[in-house]
Amino acid sequence: MMMTFKPALVCFLIAFGVPAIGAPTYIHAGRLVDVPGKPVRGASTIVVDSERIVSIADGHQPVPPGAQMVDLRDKTVLPGLIDSHVHLATDQGGEARLVREMRDEPGLHALEAQWNGMKTLRAGFTTVRNLGDDGGITLALREAIRRGWVQGPRIVDAASSISTTGGHMDGRGALNDVLVAHLPDPENLCDSAESCRRTVRRQIDRGADVIKFATTGGVNSGTGLATRMLEEEARALVETAHRYGRKVAVHAHGADGITLALKAGADSIEHGTVMDDEIVKTMRTKGTYYVPTLSTVNGYLERLAKDPNAYTGAVKTQIDWRIGITGQSLAKAYPAGVRIAFGTDAGVSKHGRNADEFELMVKYGMPAIEAIKAATVNAADLLGLASEIGTIEPGKSADIIAVAGDPLADVTKLKSIDFVMARGEVVKGR
Repeated sequence: MMMTFKPALVCFLIAFGVPAIGAPTYIHAGRLVDVPGKPVRGASTIVVDSERIVSIADGHQPVPPGAQMVDLRDKTVLPGLIDSHVHLATDQGGEARLVREMRDEPGLHALEAQWNGMKTLRAGFTTVRNLGDDGGITLALREAIRRGWVQGPRIVDAASSISTTGGHMDGRGALNDVLVAHLPDPENLCDSAESCRRTVRRQIDRGADVIKFATTGGVNSGTGLATRMLEEEARALVETAHRYGRKVAVHAHGADGITLALKAGADSIEHGTVMDDEIVKTMRTKGTYYVPTLSTVNGYLERLAKDPNAYTGAVKTQIDWRIGITGQSLAKAYPAGVRIAFGTDAGVSKHGRNADEFELMVKYGMPAIEAIKAATVNAADLLGLASEIGTIEPGKSADIIAVAGDPLADVTKLKSIDFVMARGEVVKGR
């Protein structure tokens, strides 16, 4: 049965301090980092209405009758954070992940993705770029969030990640031949320029917002660090994606794979574990973003602490290497002027622990404000959403977080988020 409010009832609600439906929200901030990288503002009032930031004023402005008020006068208020590299479908790892994927039903995987999305959102990350999963789980979650069926972060999704046969994204290597014989042919693999173009078009047809492919093997698959792709294949992938208006994120660990991705015109390098001076120079010149994903090592270390046999064989060897070399590329890239966007590879590390990345970024040479800028202004630019998110400005989406203390002085404060508003809806705190 449809219910309507009579004008007299609305007046009654306002008179007794009950917010009217659709009323604006006034946020009183103690300190405001509205545009990370610019001077911090003091006491401020942010007005939000219909999922949008309407205005920002200095001081704590009076709240009109009927409006809602959020008291953050003892907090530092910032834009919602952005993680440019996640995998929401799971954060299981090693042998345990393989068992889970074999035993759990697809519907359960979908619910796990939503659960992980909520952990991420409550941690202050109001937007994520999901760089690959199987079966369209996160594509479906993205749509469910858009429709308002479930809560979750804004999702920019890559559908399935692309690689060559036998490469990092070919999951059949972990299975025996009997199982492989019963699997359908993967739609995310390509072995010629023609098939690479077709594979990109297939992901876009499925709904991909961004294309992600691997030029090298991967740590978790044990497929090595060297390039797994020919130049004509990489070029076909990037050119096709760009023709369709999609940006391209490239998984690359070894220097040859990074160089190949840069030649092909990648928009971002993910992981970028081995960078030489020429790579750094090229990335700076081209304006290519670097997404370091340093906190993957946290996931590895935690699983190994619980079970020394969590990883075996070539995978364990590569994990040991990754742990030892992590941070060296960022220590080169940041002072050289390479553009940095925040990304964790959560799924390898734990969802909801995304802010652990800040501590490592600072450890390897980035000032706290630059790490915060990487997770707001820069990440919004990389995702093509700079007009929508990344700062607290009139007209933008009302994605707002708050923390106790000063995260510019101690970036670990971002590990404890007290308030989260996503698209005008309060998700955590009040």
